[in-house]
Amino acid sequence: MSHDSKDLMEPVPTSPRIERKLVVILAADVVRFSSHMEHDEERTLQLLTERRKLIDELIEAHAGRITGTAGDSVVAEFASAVNAVDCAVKIQRNIMRVNAKEGEHGGLSFRIGVNVGDVMVKDADIFGDGVNVAARLESLSEPDGVCLSRGVHEYVRKLTSYVFADLGEQYVKNIEQPVRAYRIVFEDGEPVMSEEDEPSQEALDVEPHEPPEYELAFWESIRDSDVVAEFEAYLDKYPEGAFAALAAERLRALSEKKDEPELPEADPVELAYWESIKDSENAAMFQTYLETYAEGAFAAIARLKVAQLG
Repeated sequence: MSHDSKDLMEPVPTSPRIERKLVVILAADVVRFSSHMEHDEERTLQLLTERRKLIDELIEAHAGRITGTAGDSVVAEFASAVNAVDCAVKIQRNIMRVNAKEGEHGGLSFRIGVNVGDVMVKDADIFGDGVNVAARLESLSEPDGVCLSRGVHEYVRKLTSYVFADLGEQYVKNIEQPVRAYRIVFEDGEPVMSEEDEPSQEALDVEPHEPPEYELAFWESIRDSDVVAEFEAYLDKYPEGAFAALAAERLRALSEKKDEPELPEADPVELAYWESIKDSENAAMFQTYLETYAEGAFAAIARLKVAQLG
């Protein structure tokens, strides 16, 4: 066998399959970080380290996972919208308390955005519009504030006593569609609570909400599924469950995905050959493909090309 023939038979390397999942994303960063660095670089980095320790501990306590840190920013994922929002509120409460003790020029303030969305996973980091929207919501937040997307708000408003302000439809950078945003109302460093069923201060300091074991098991069994009926079954059984917002968002994403054409399956050699001719204007190239792969993954397209170019 010639060297060229051997090369032709070797498998064509393929990119690893991108993992996707539905999560609640928390994005936070420091207000006017560059100004703080310009004024006192060493002190600012010291404060950032201290605040990050506080933030990291709260994220872990609320069953979150830090997926990215760059400079003054933090991105974390949660399985529960309630946990994510409670974590965001407690981050701001605790940082405001620490800042108050250190005086007017002694603290760093944060903005936080929380979104629910479908993300891509690579090397434990998460990417995609879900993360981008969380970052844009963070930029809409006031200093020491928390800003939520519609999906997160619709769920947590039923299960928490926080008071929300509707910011309306917001057009944000690099996001095609407007984002409906809500902010959690704070007063004197504390979240304002609705008068109905207002929890005590002690209730704010308890461990984060944990879903019942059986509901968690149900969710874990379907969270990576592409079957619409499974998410519909979850919402039917747990309409106000801990993962209802995630399930609803996953249903929406799957419904949109139905309209996307699926790529045909092909063996590596066939795929490599097709990639080399697919943009050709020579009908003979597509005829040769059909003679070699009469029932190939791209046969229908090849026949169309022959008809168009012949």
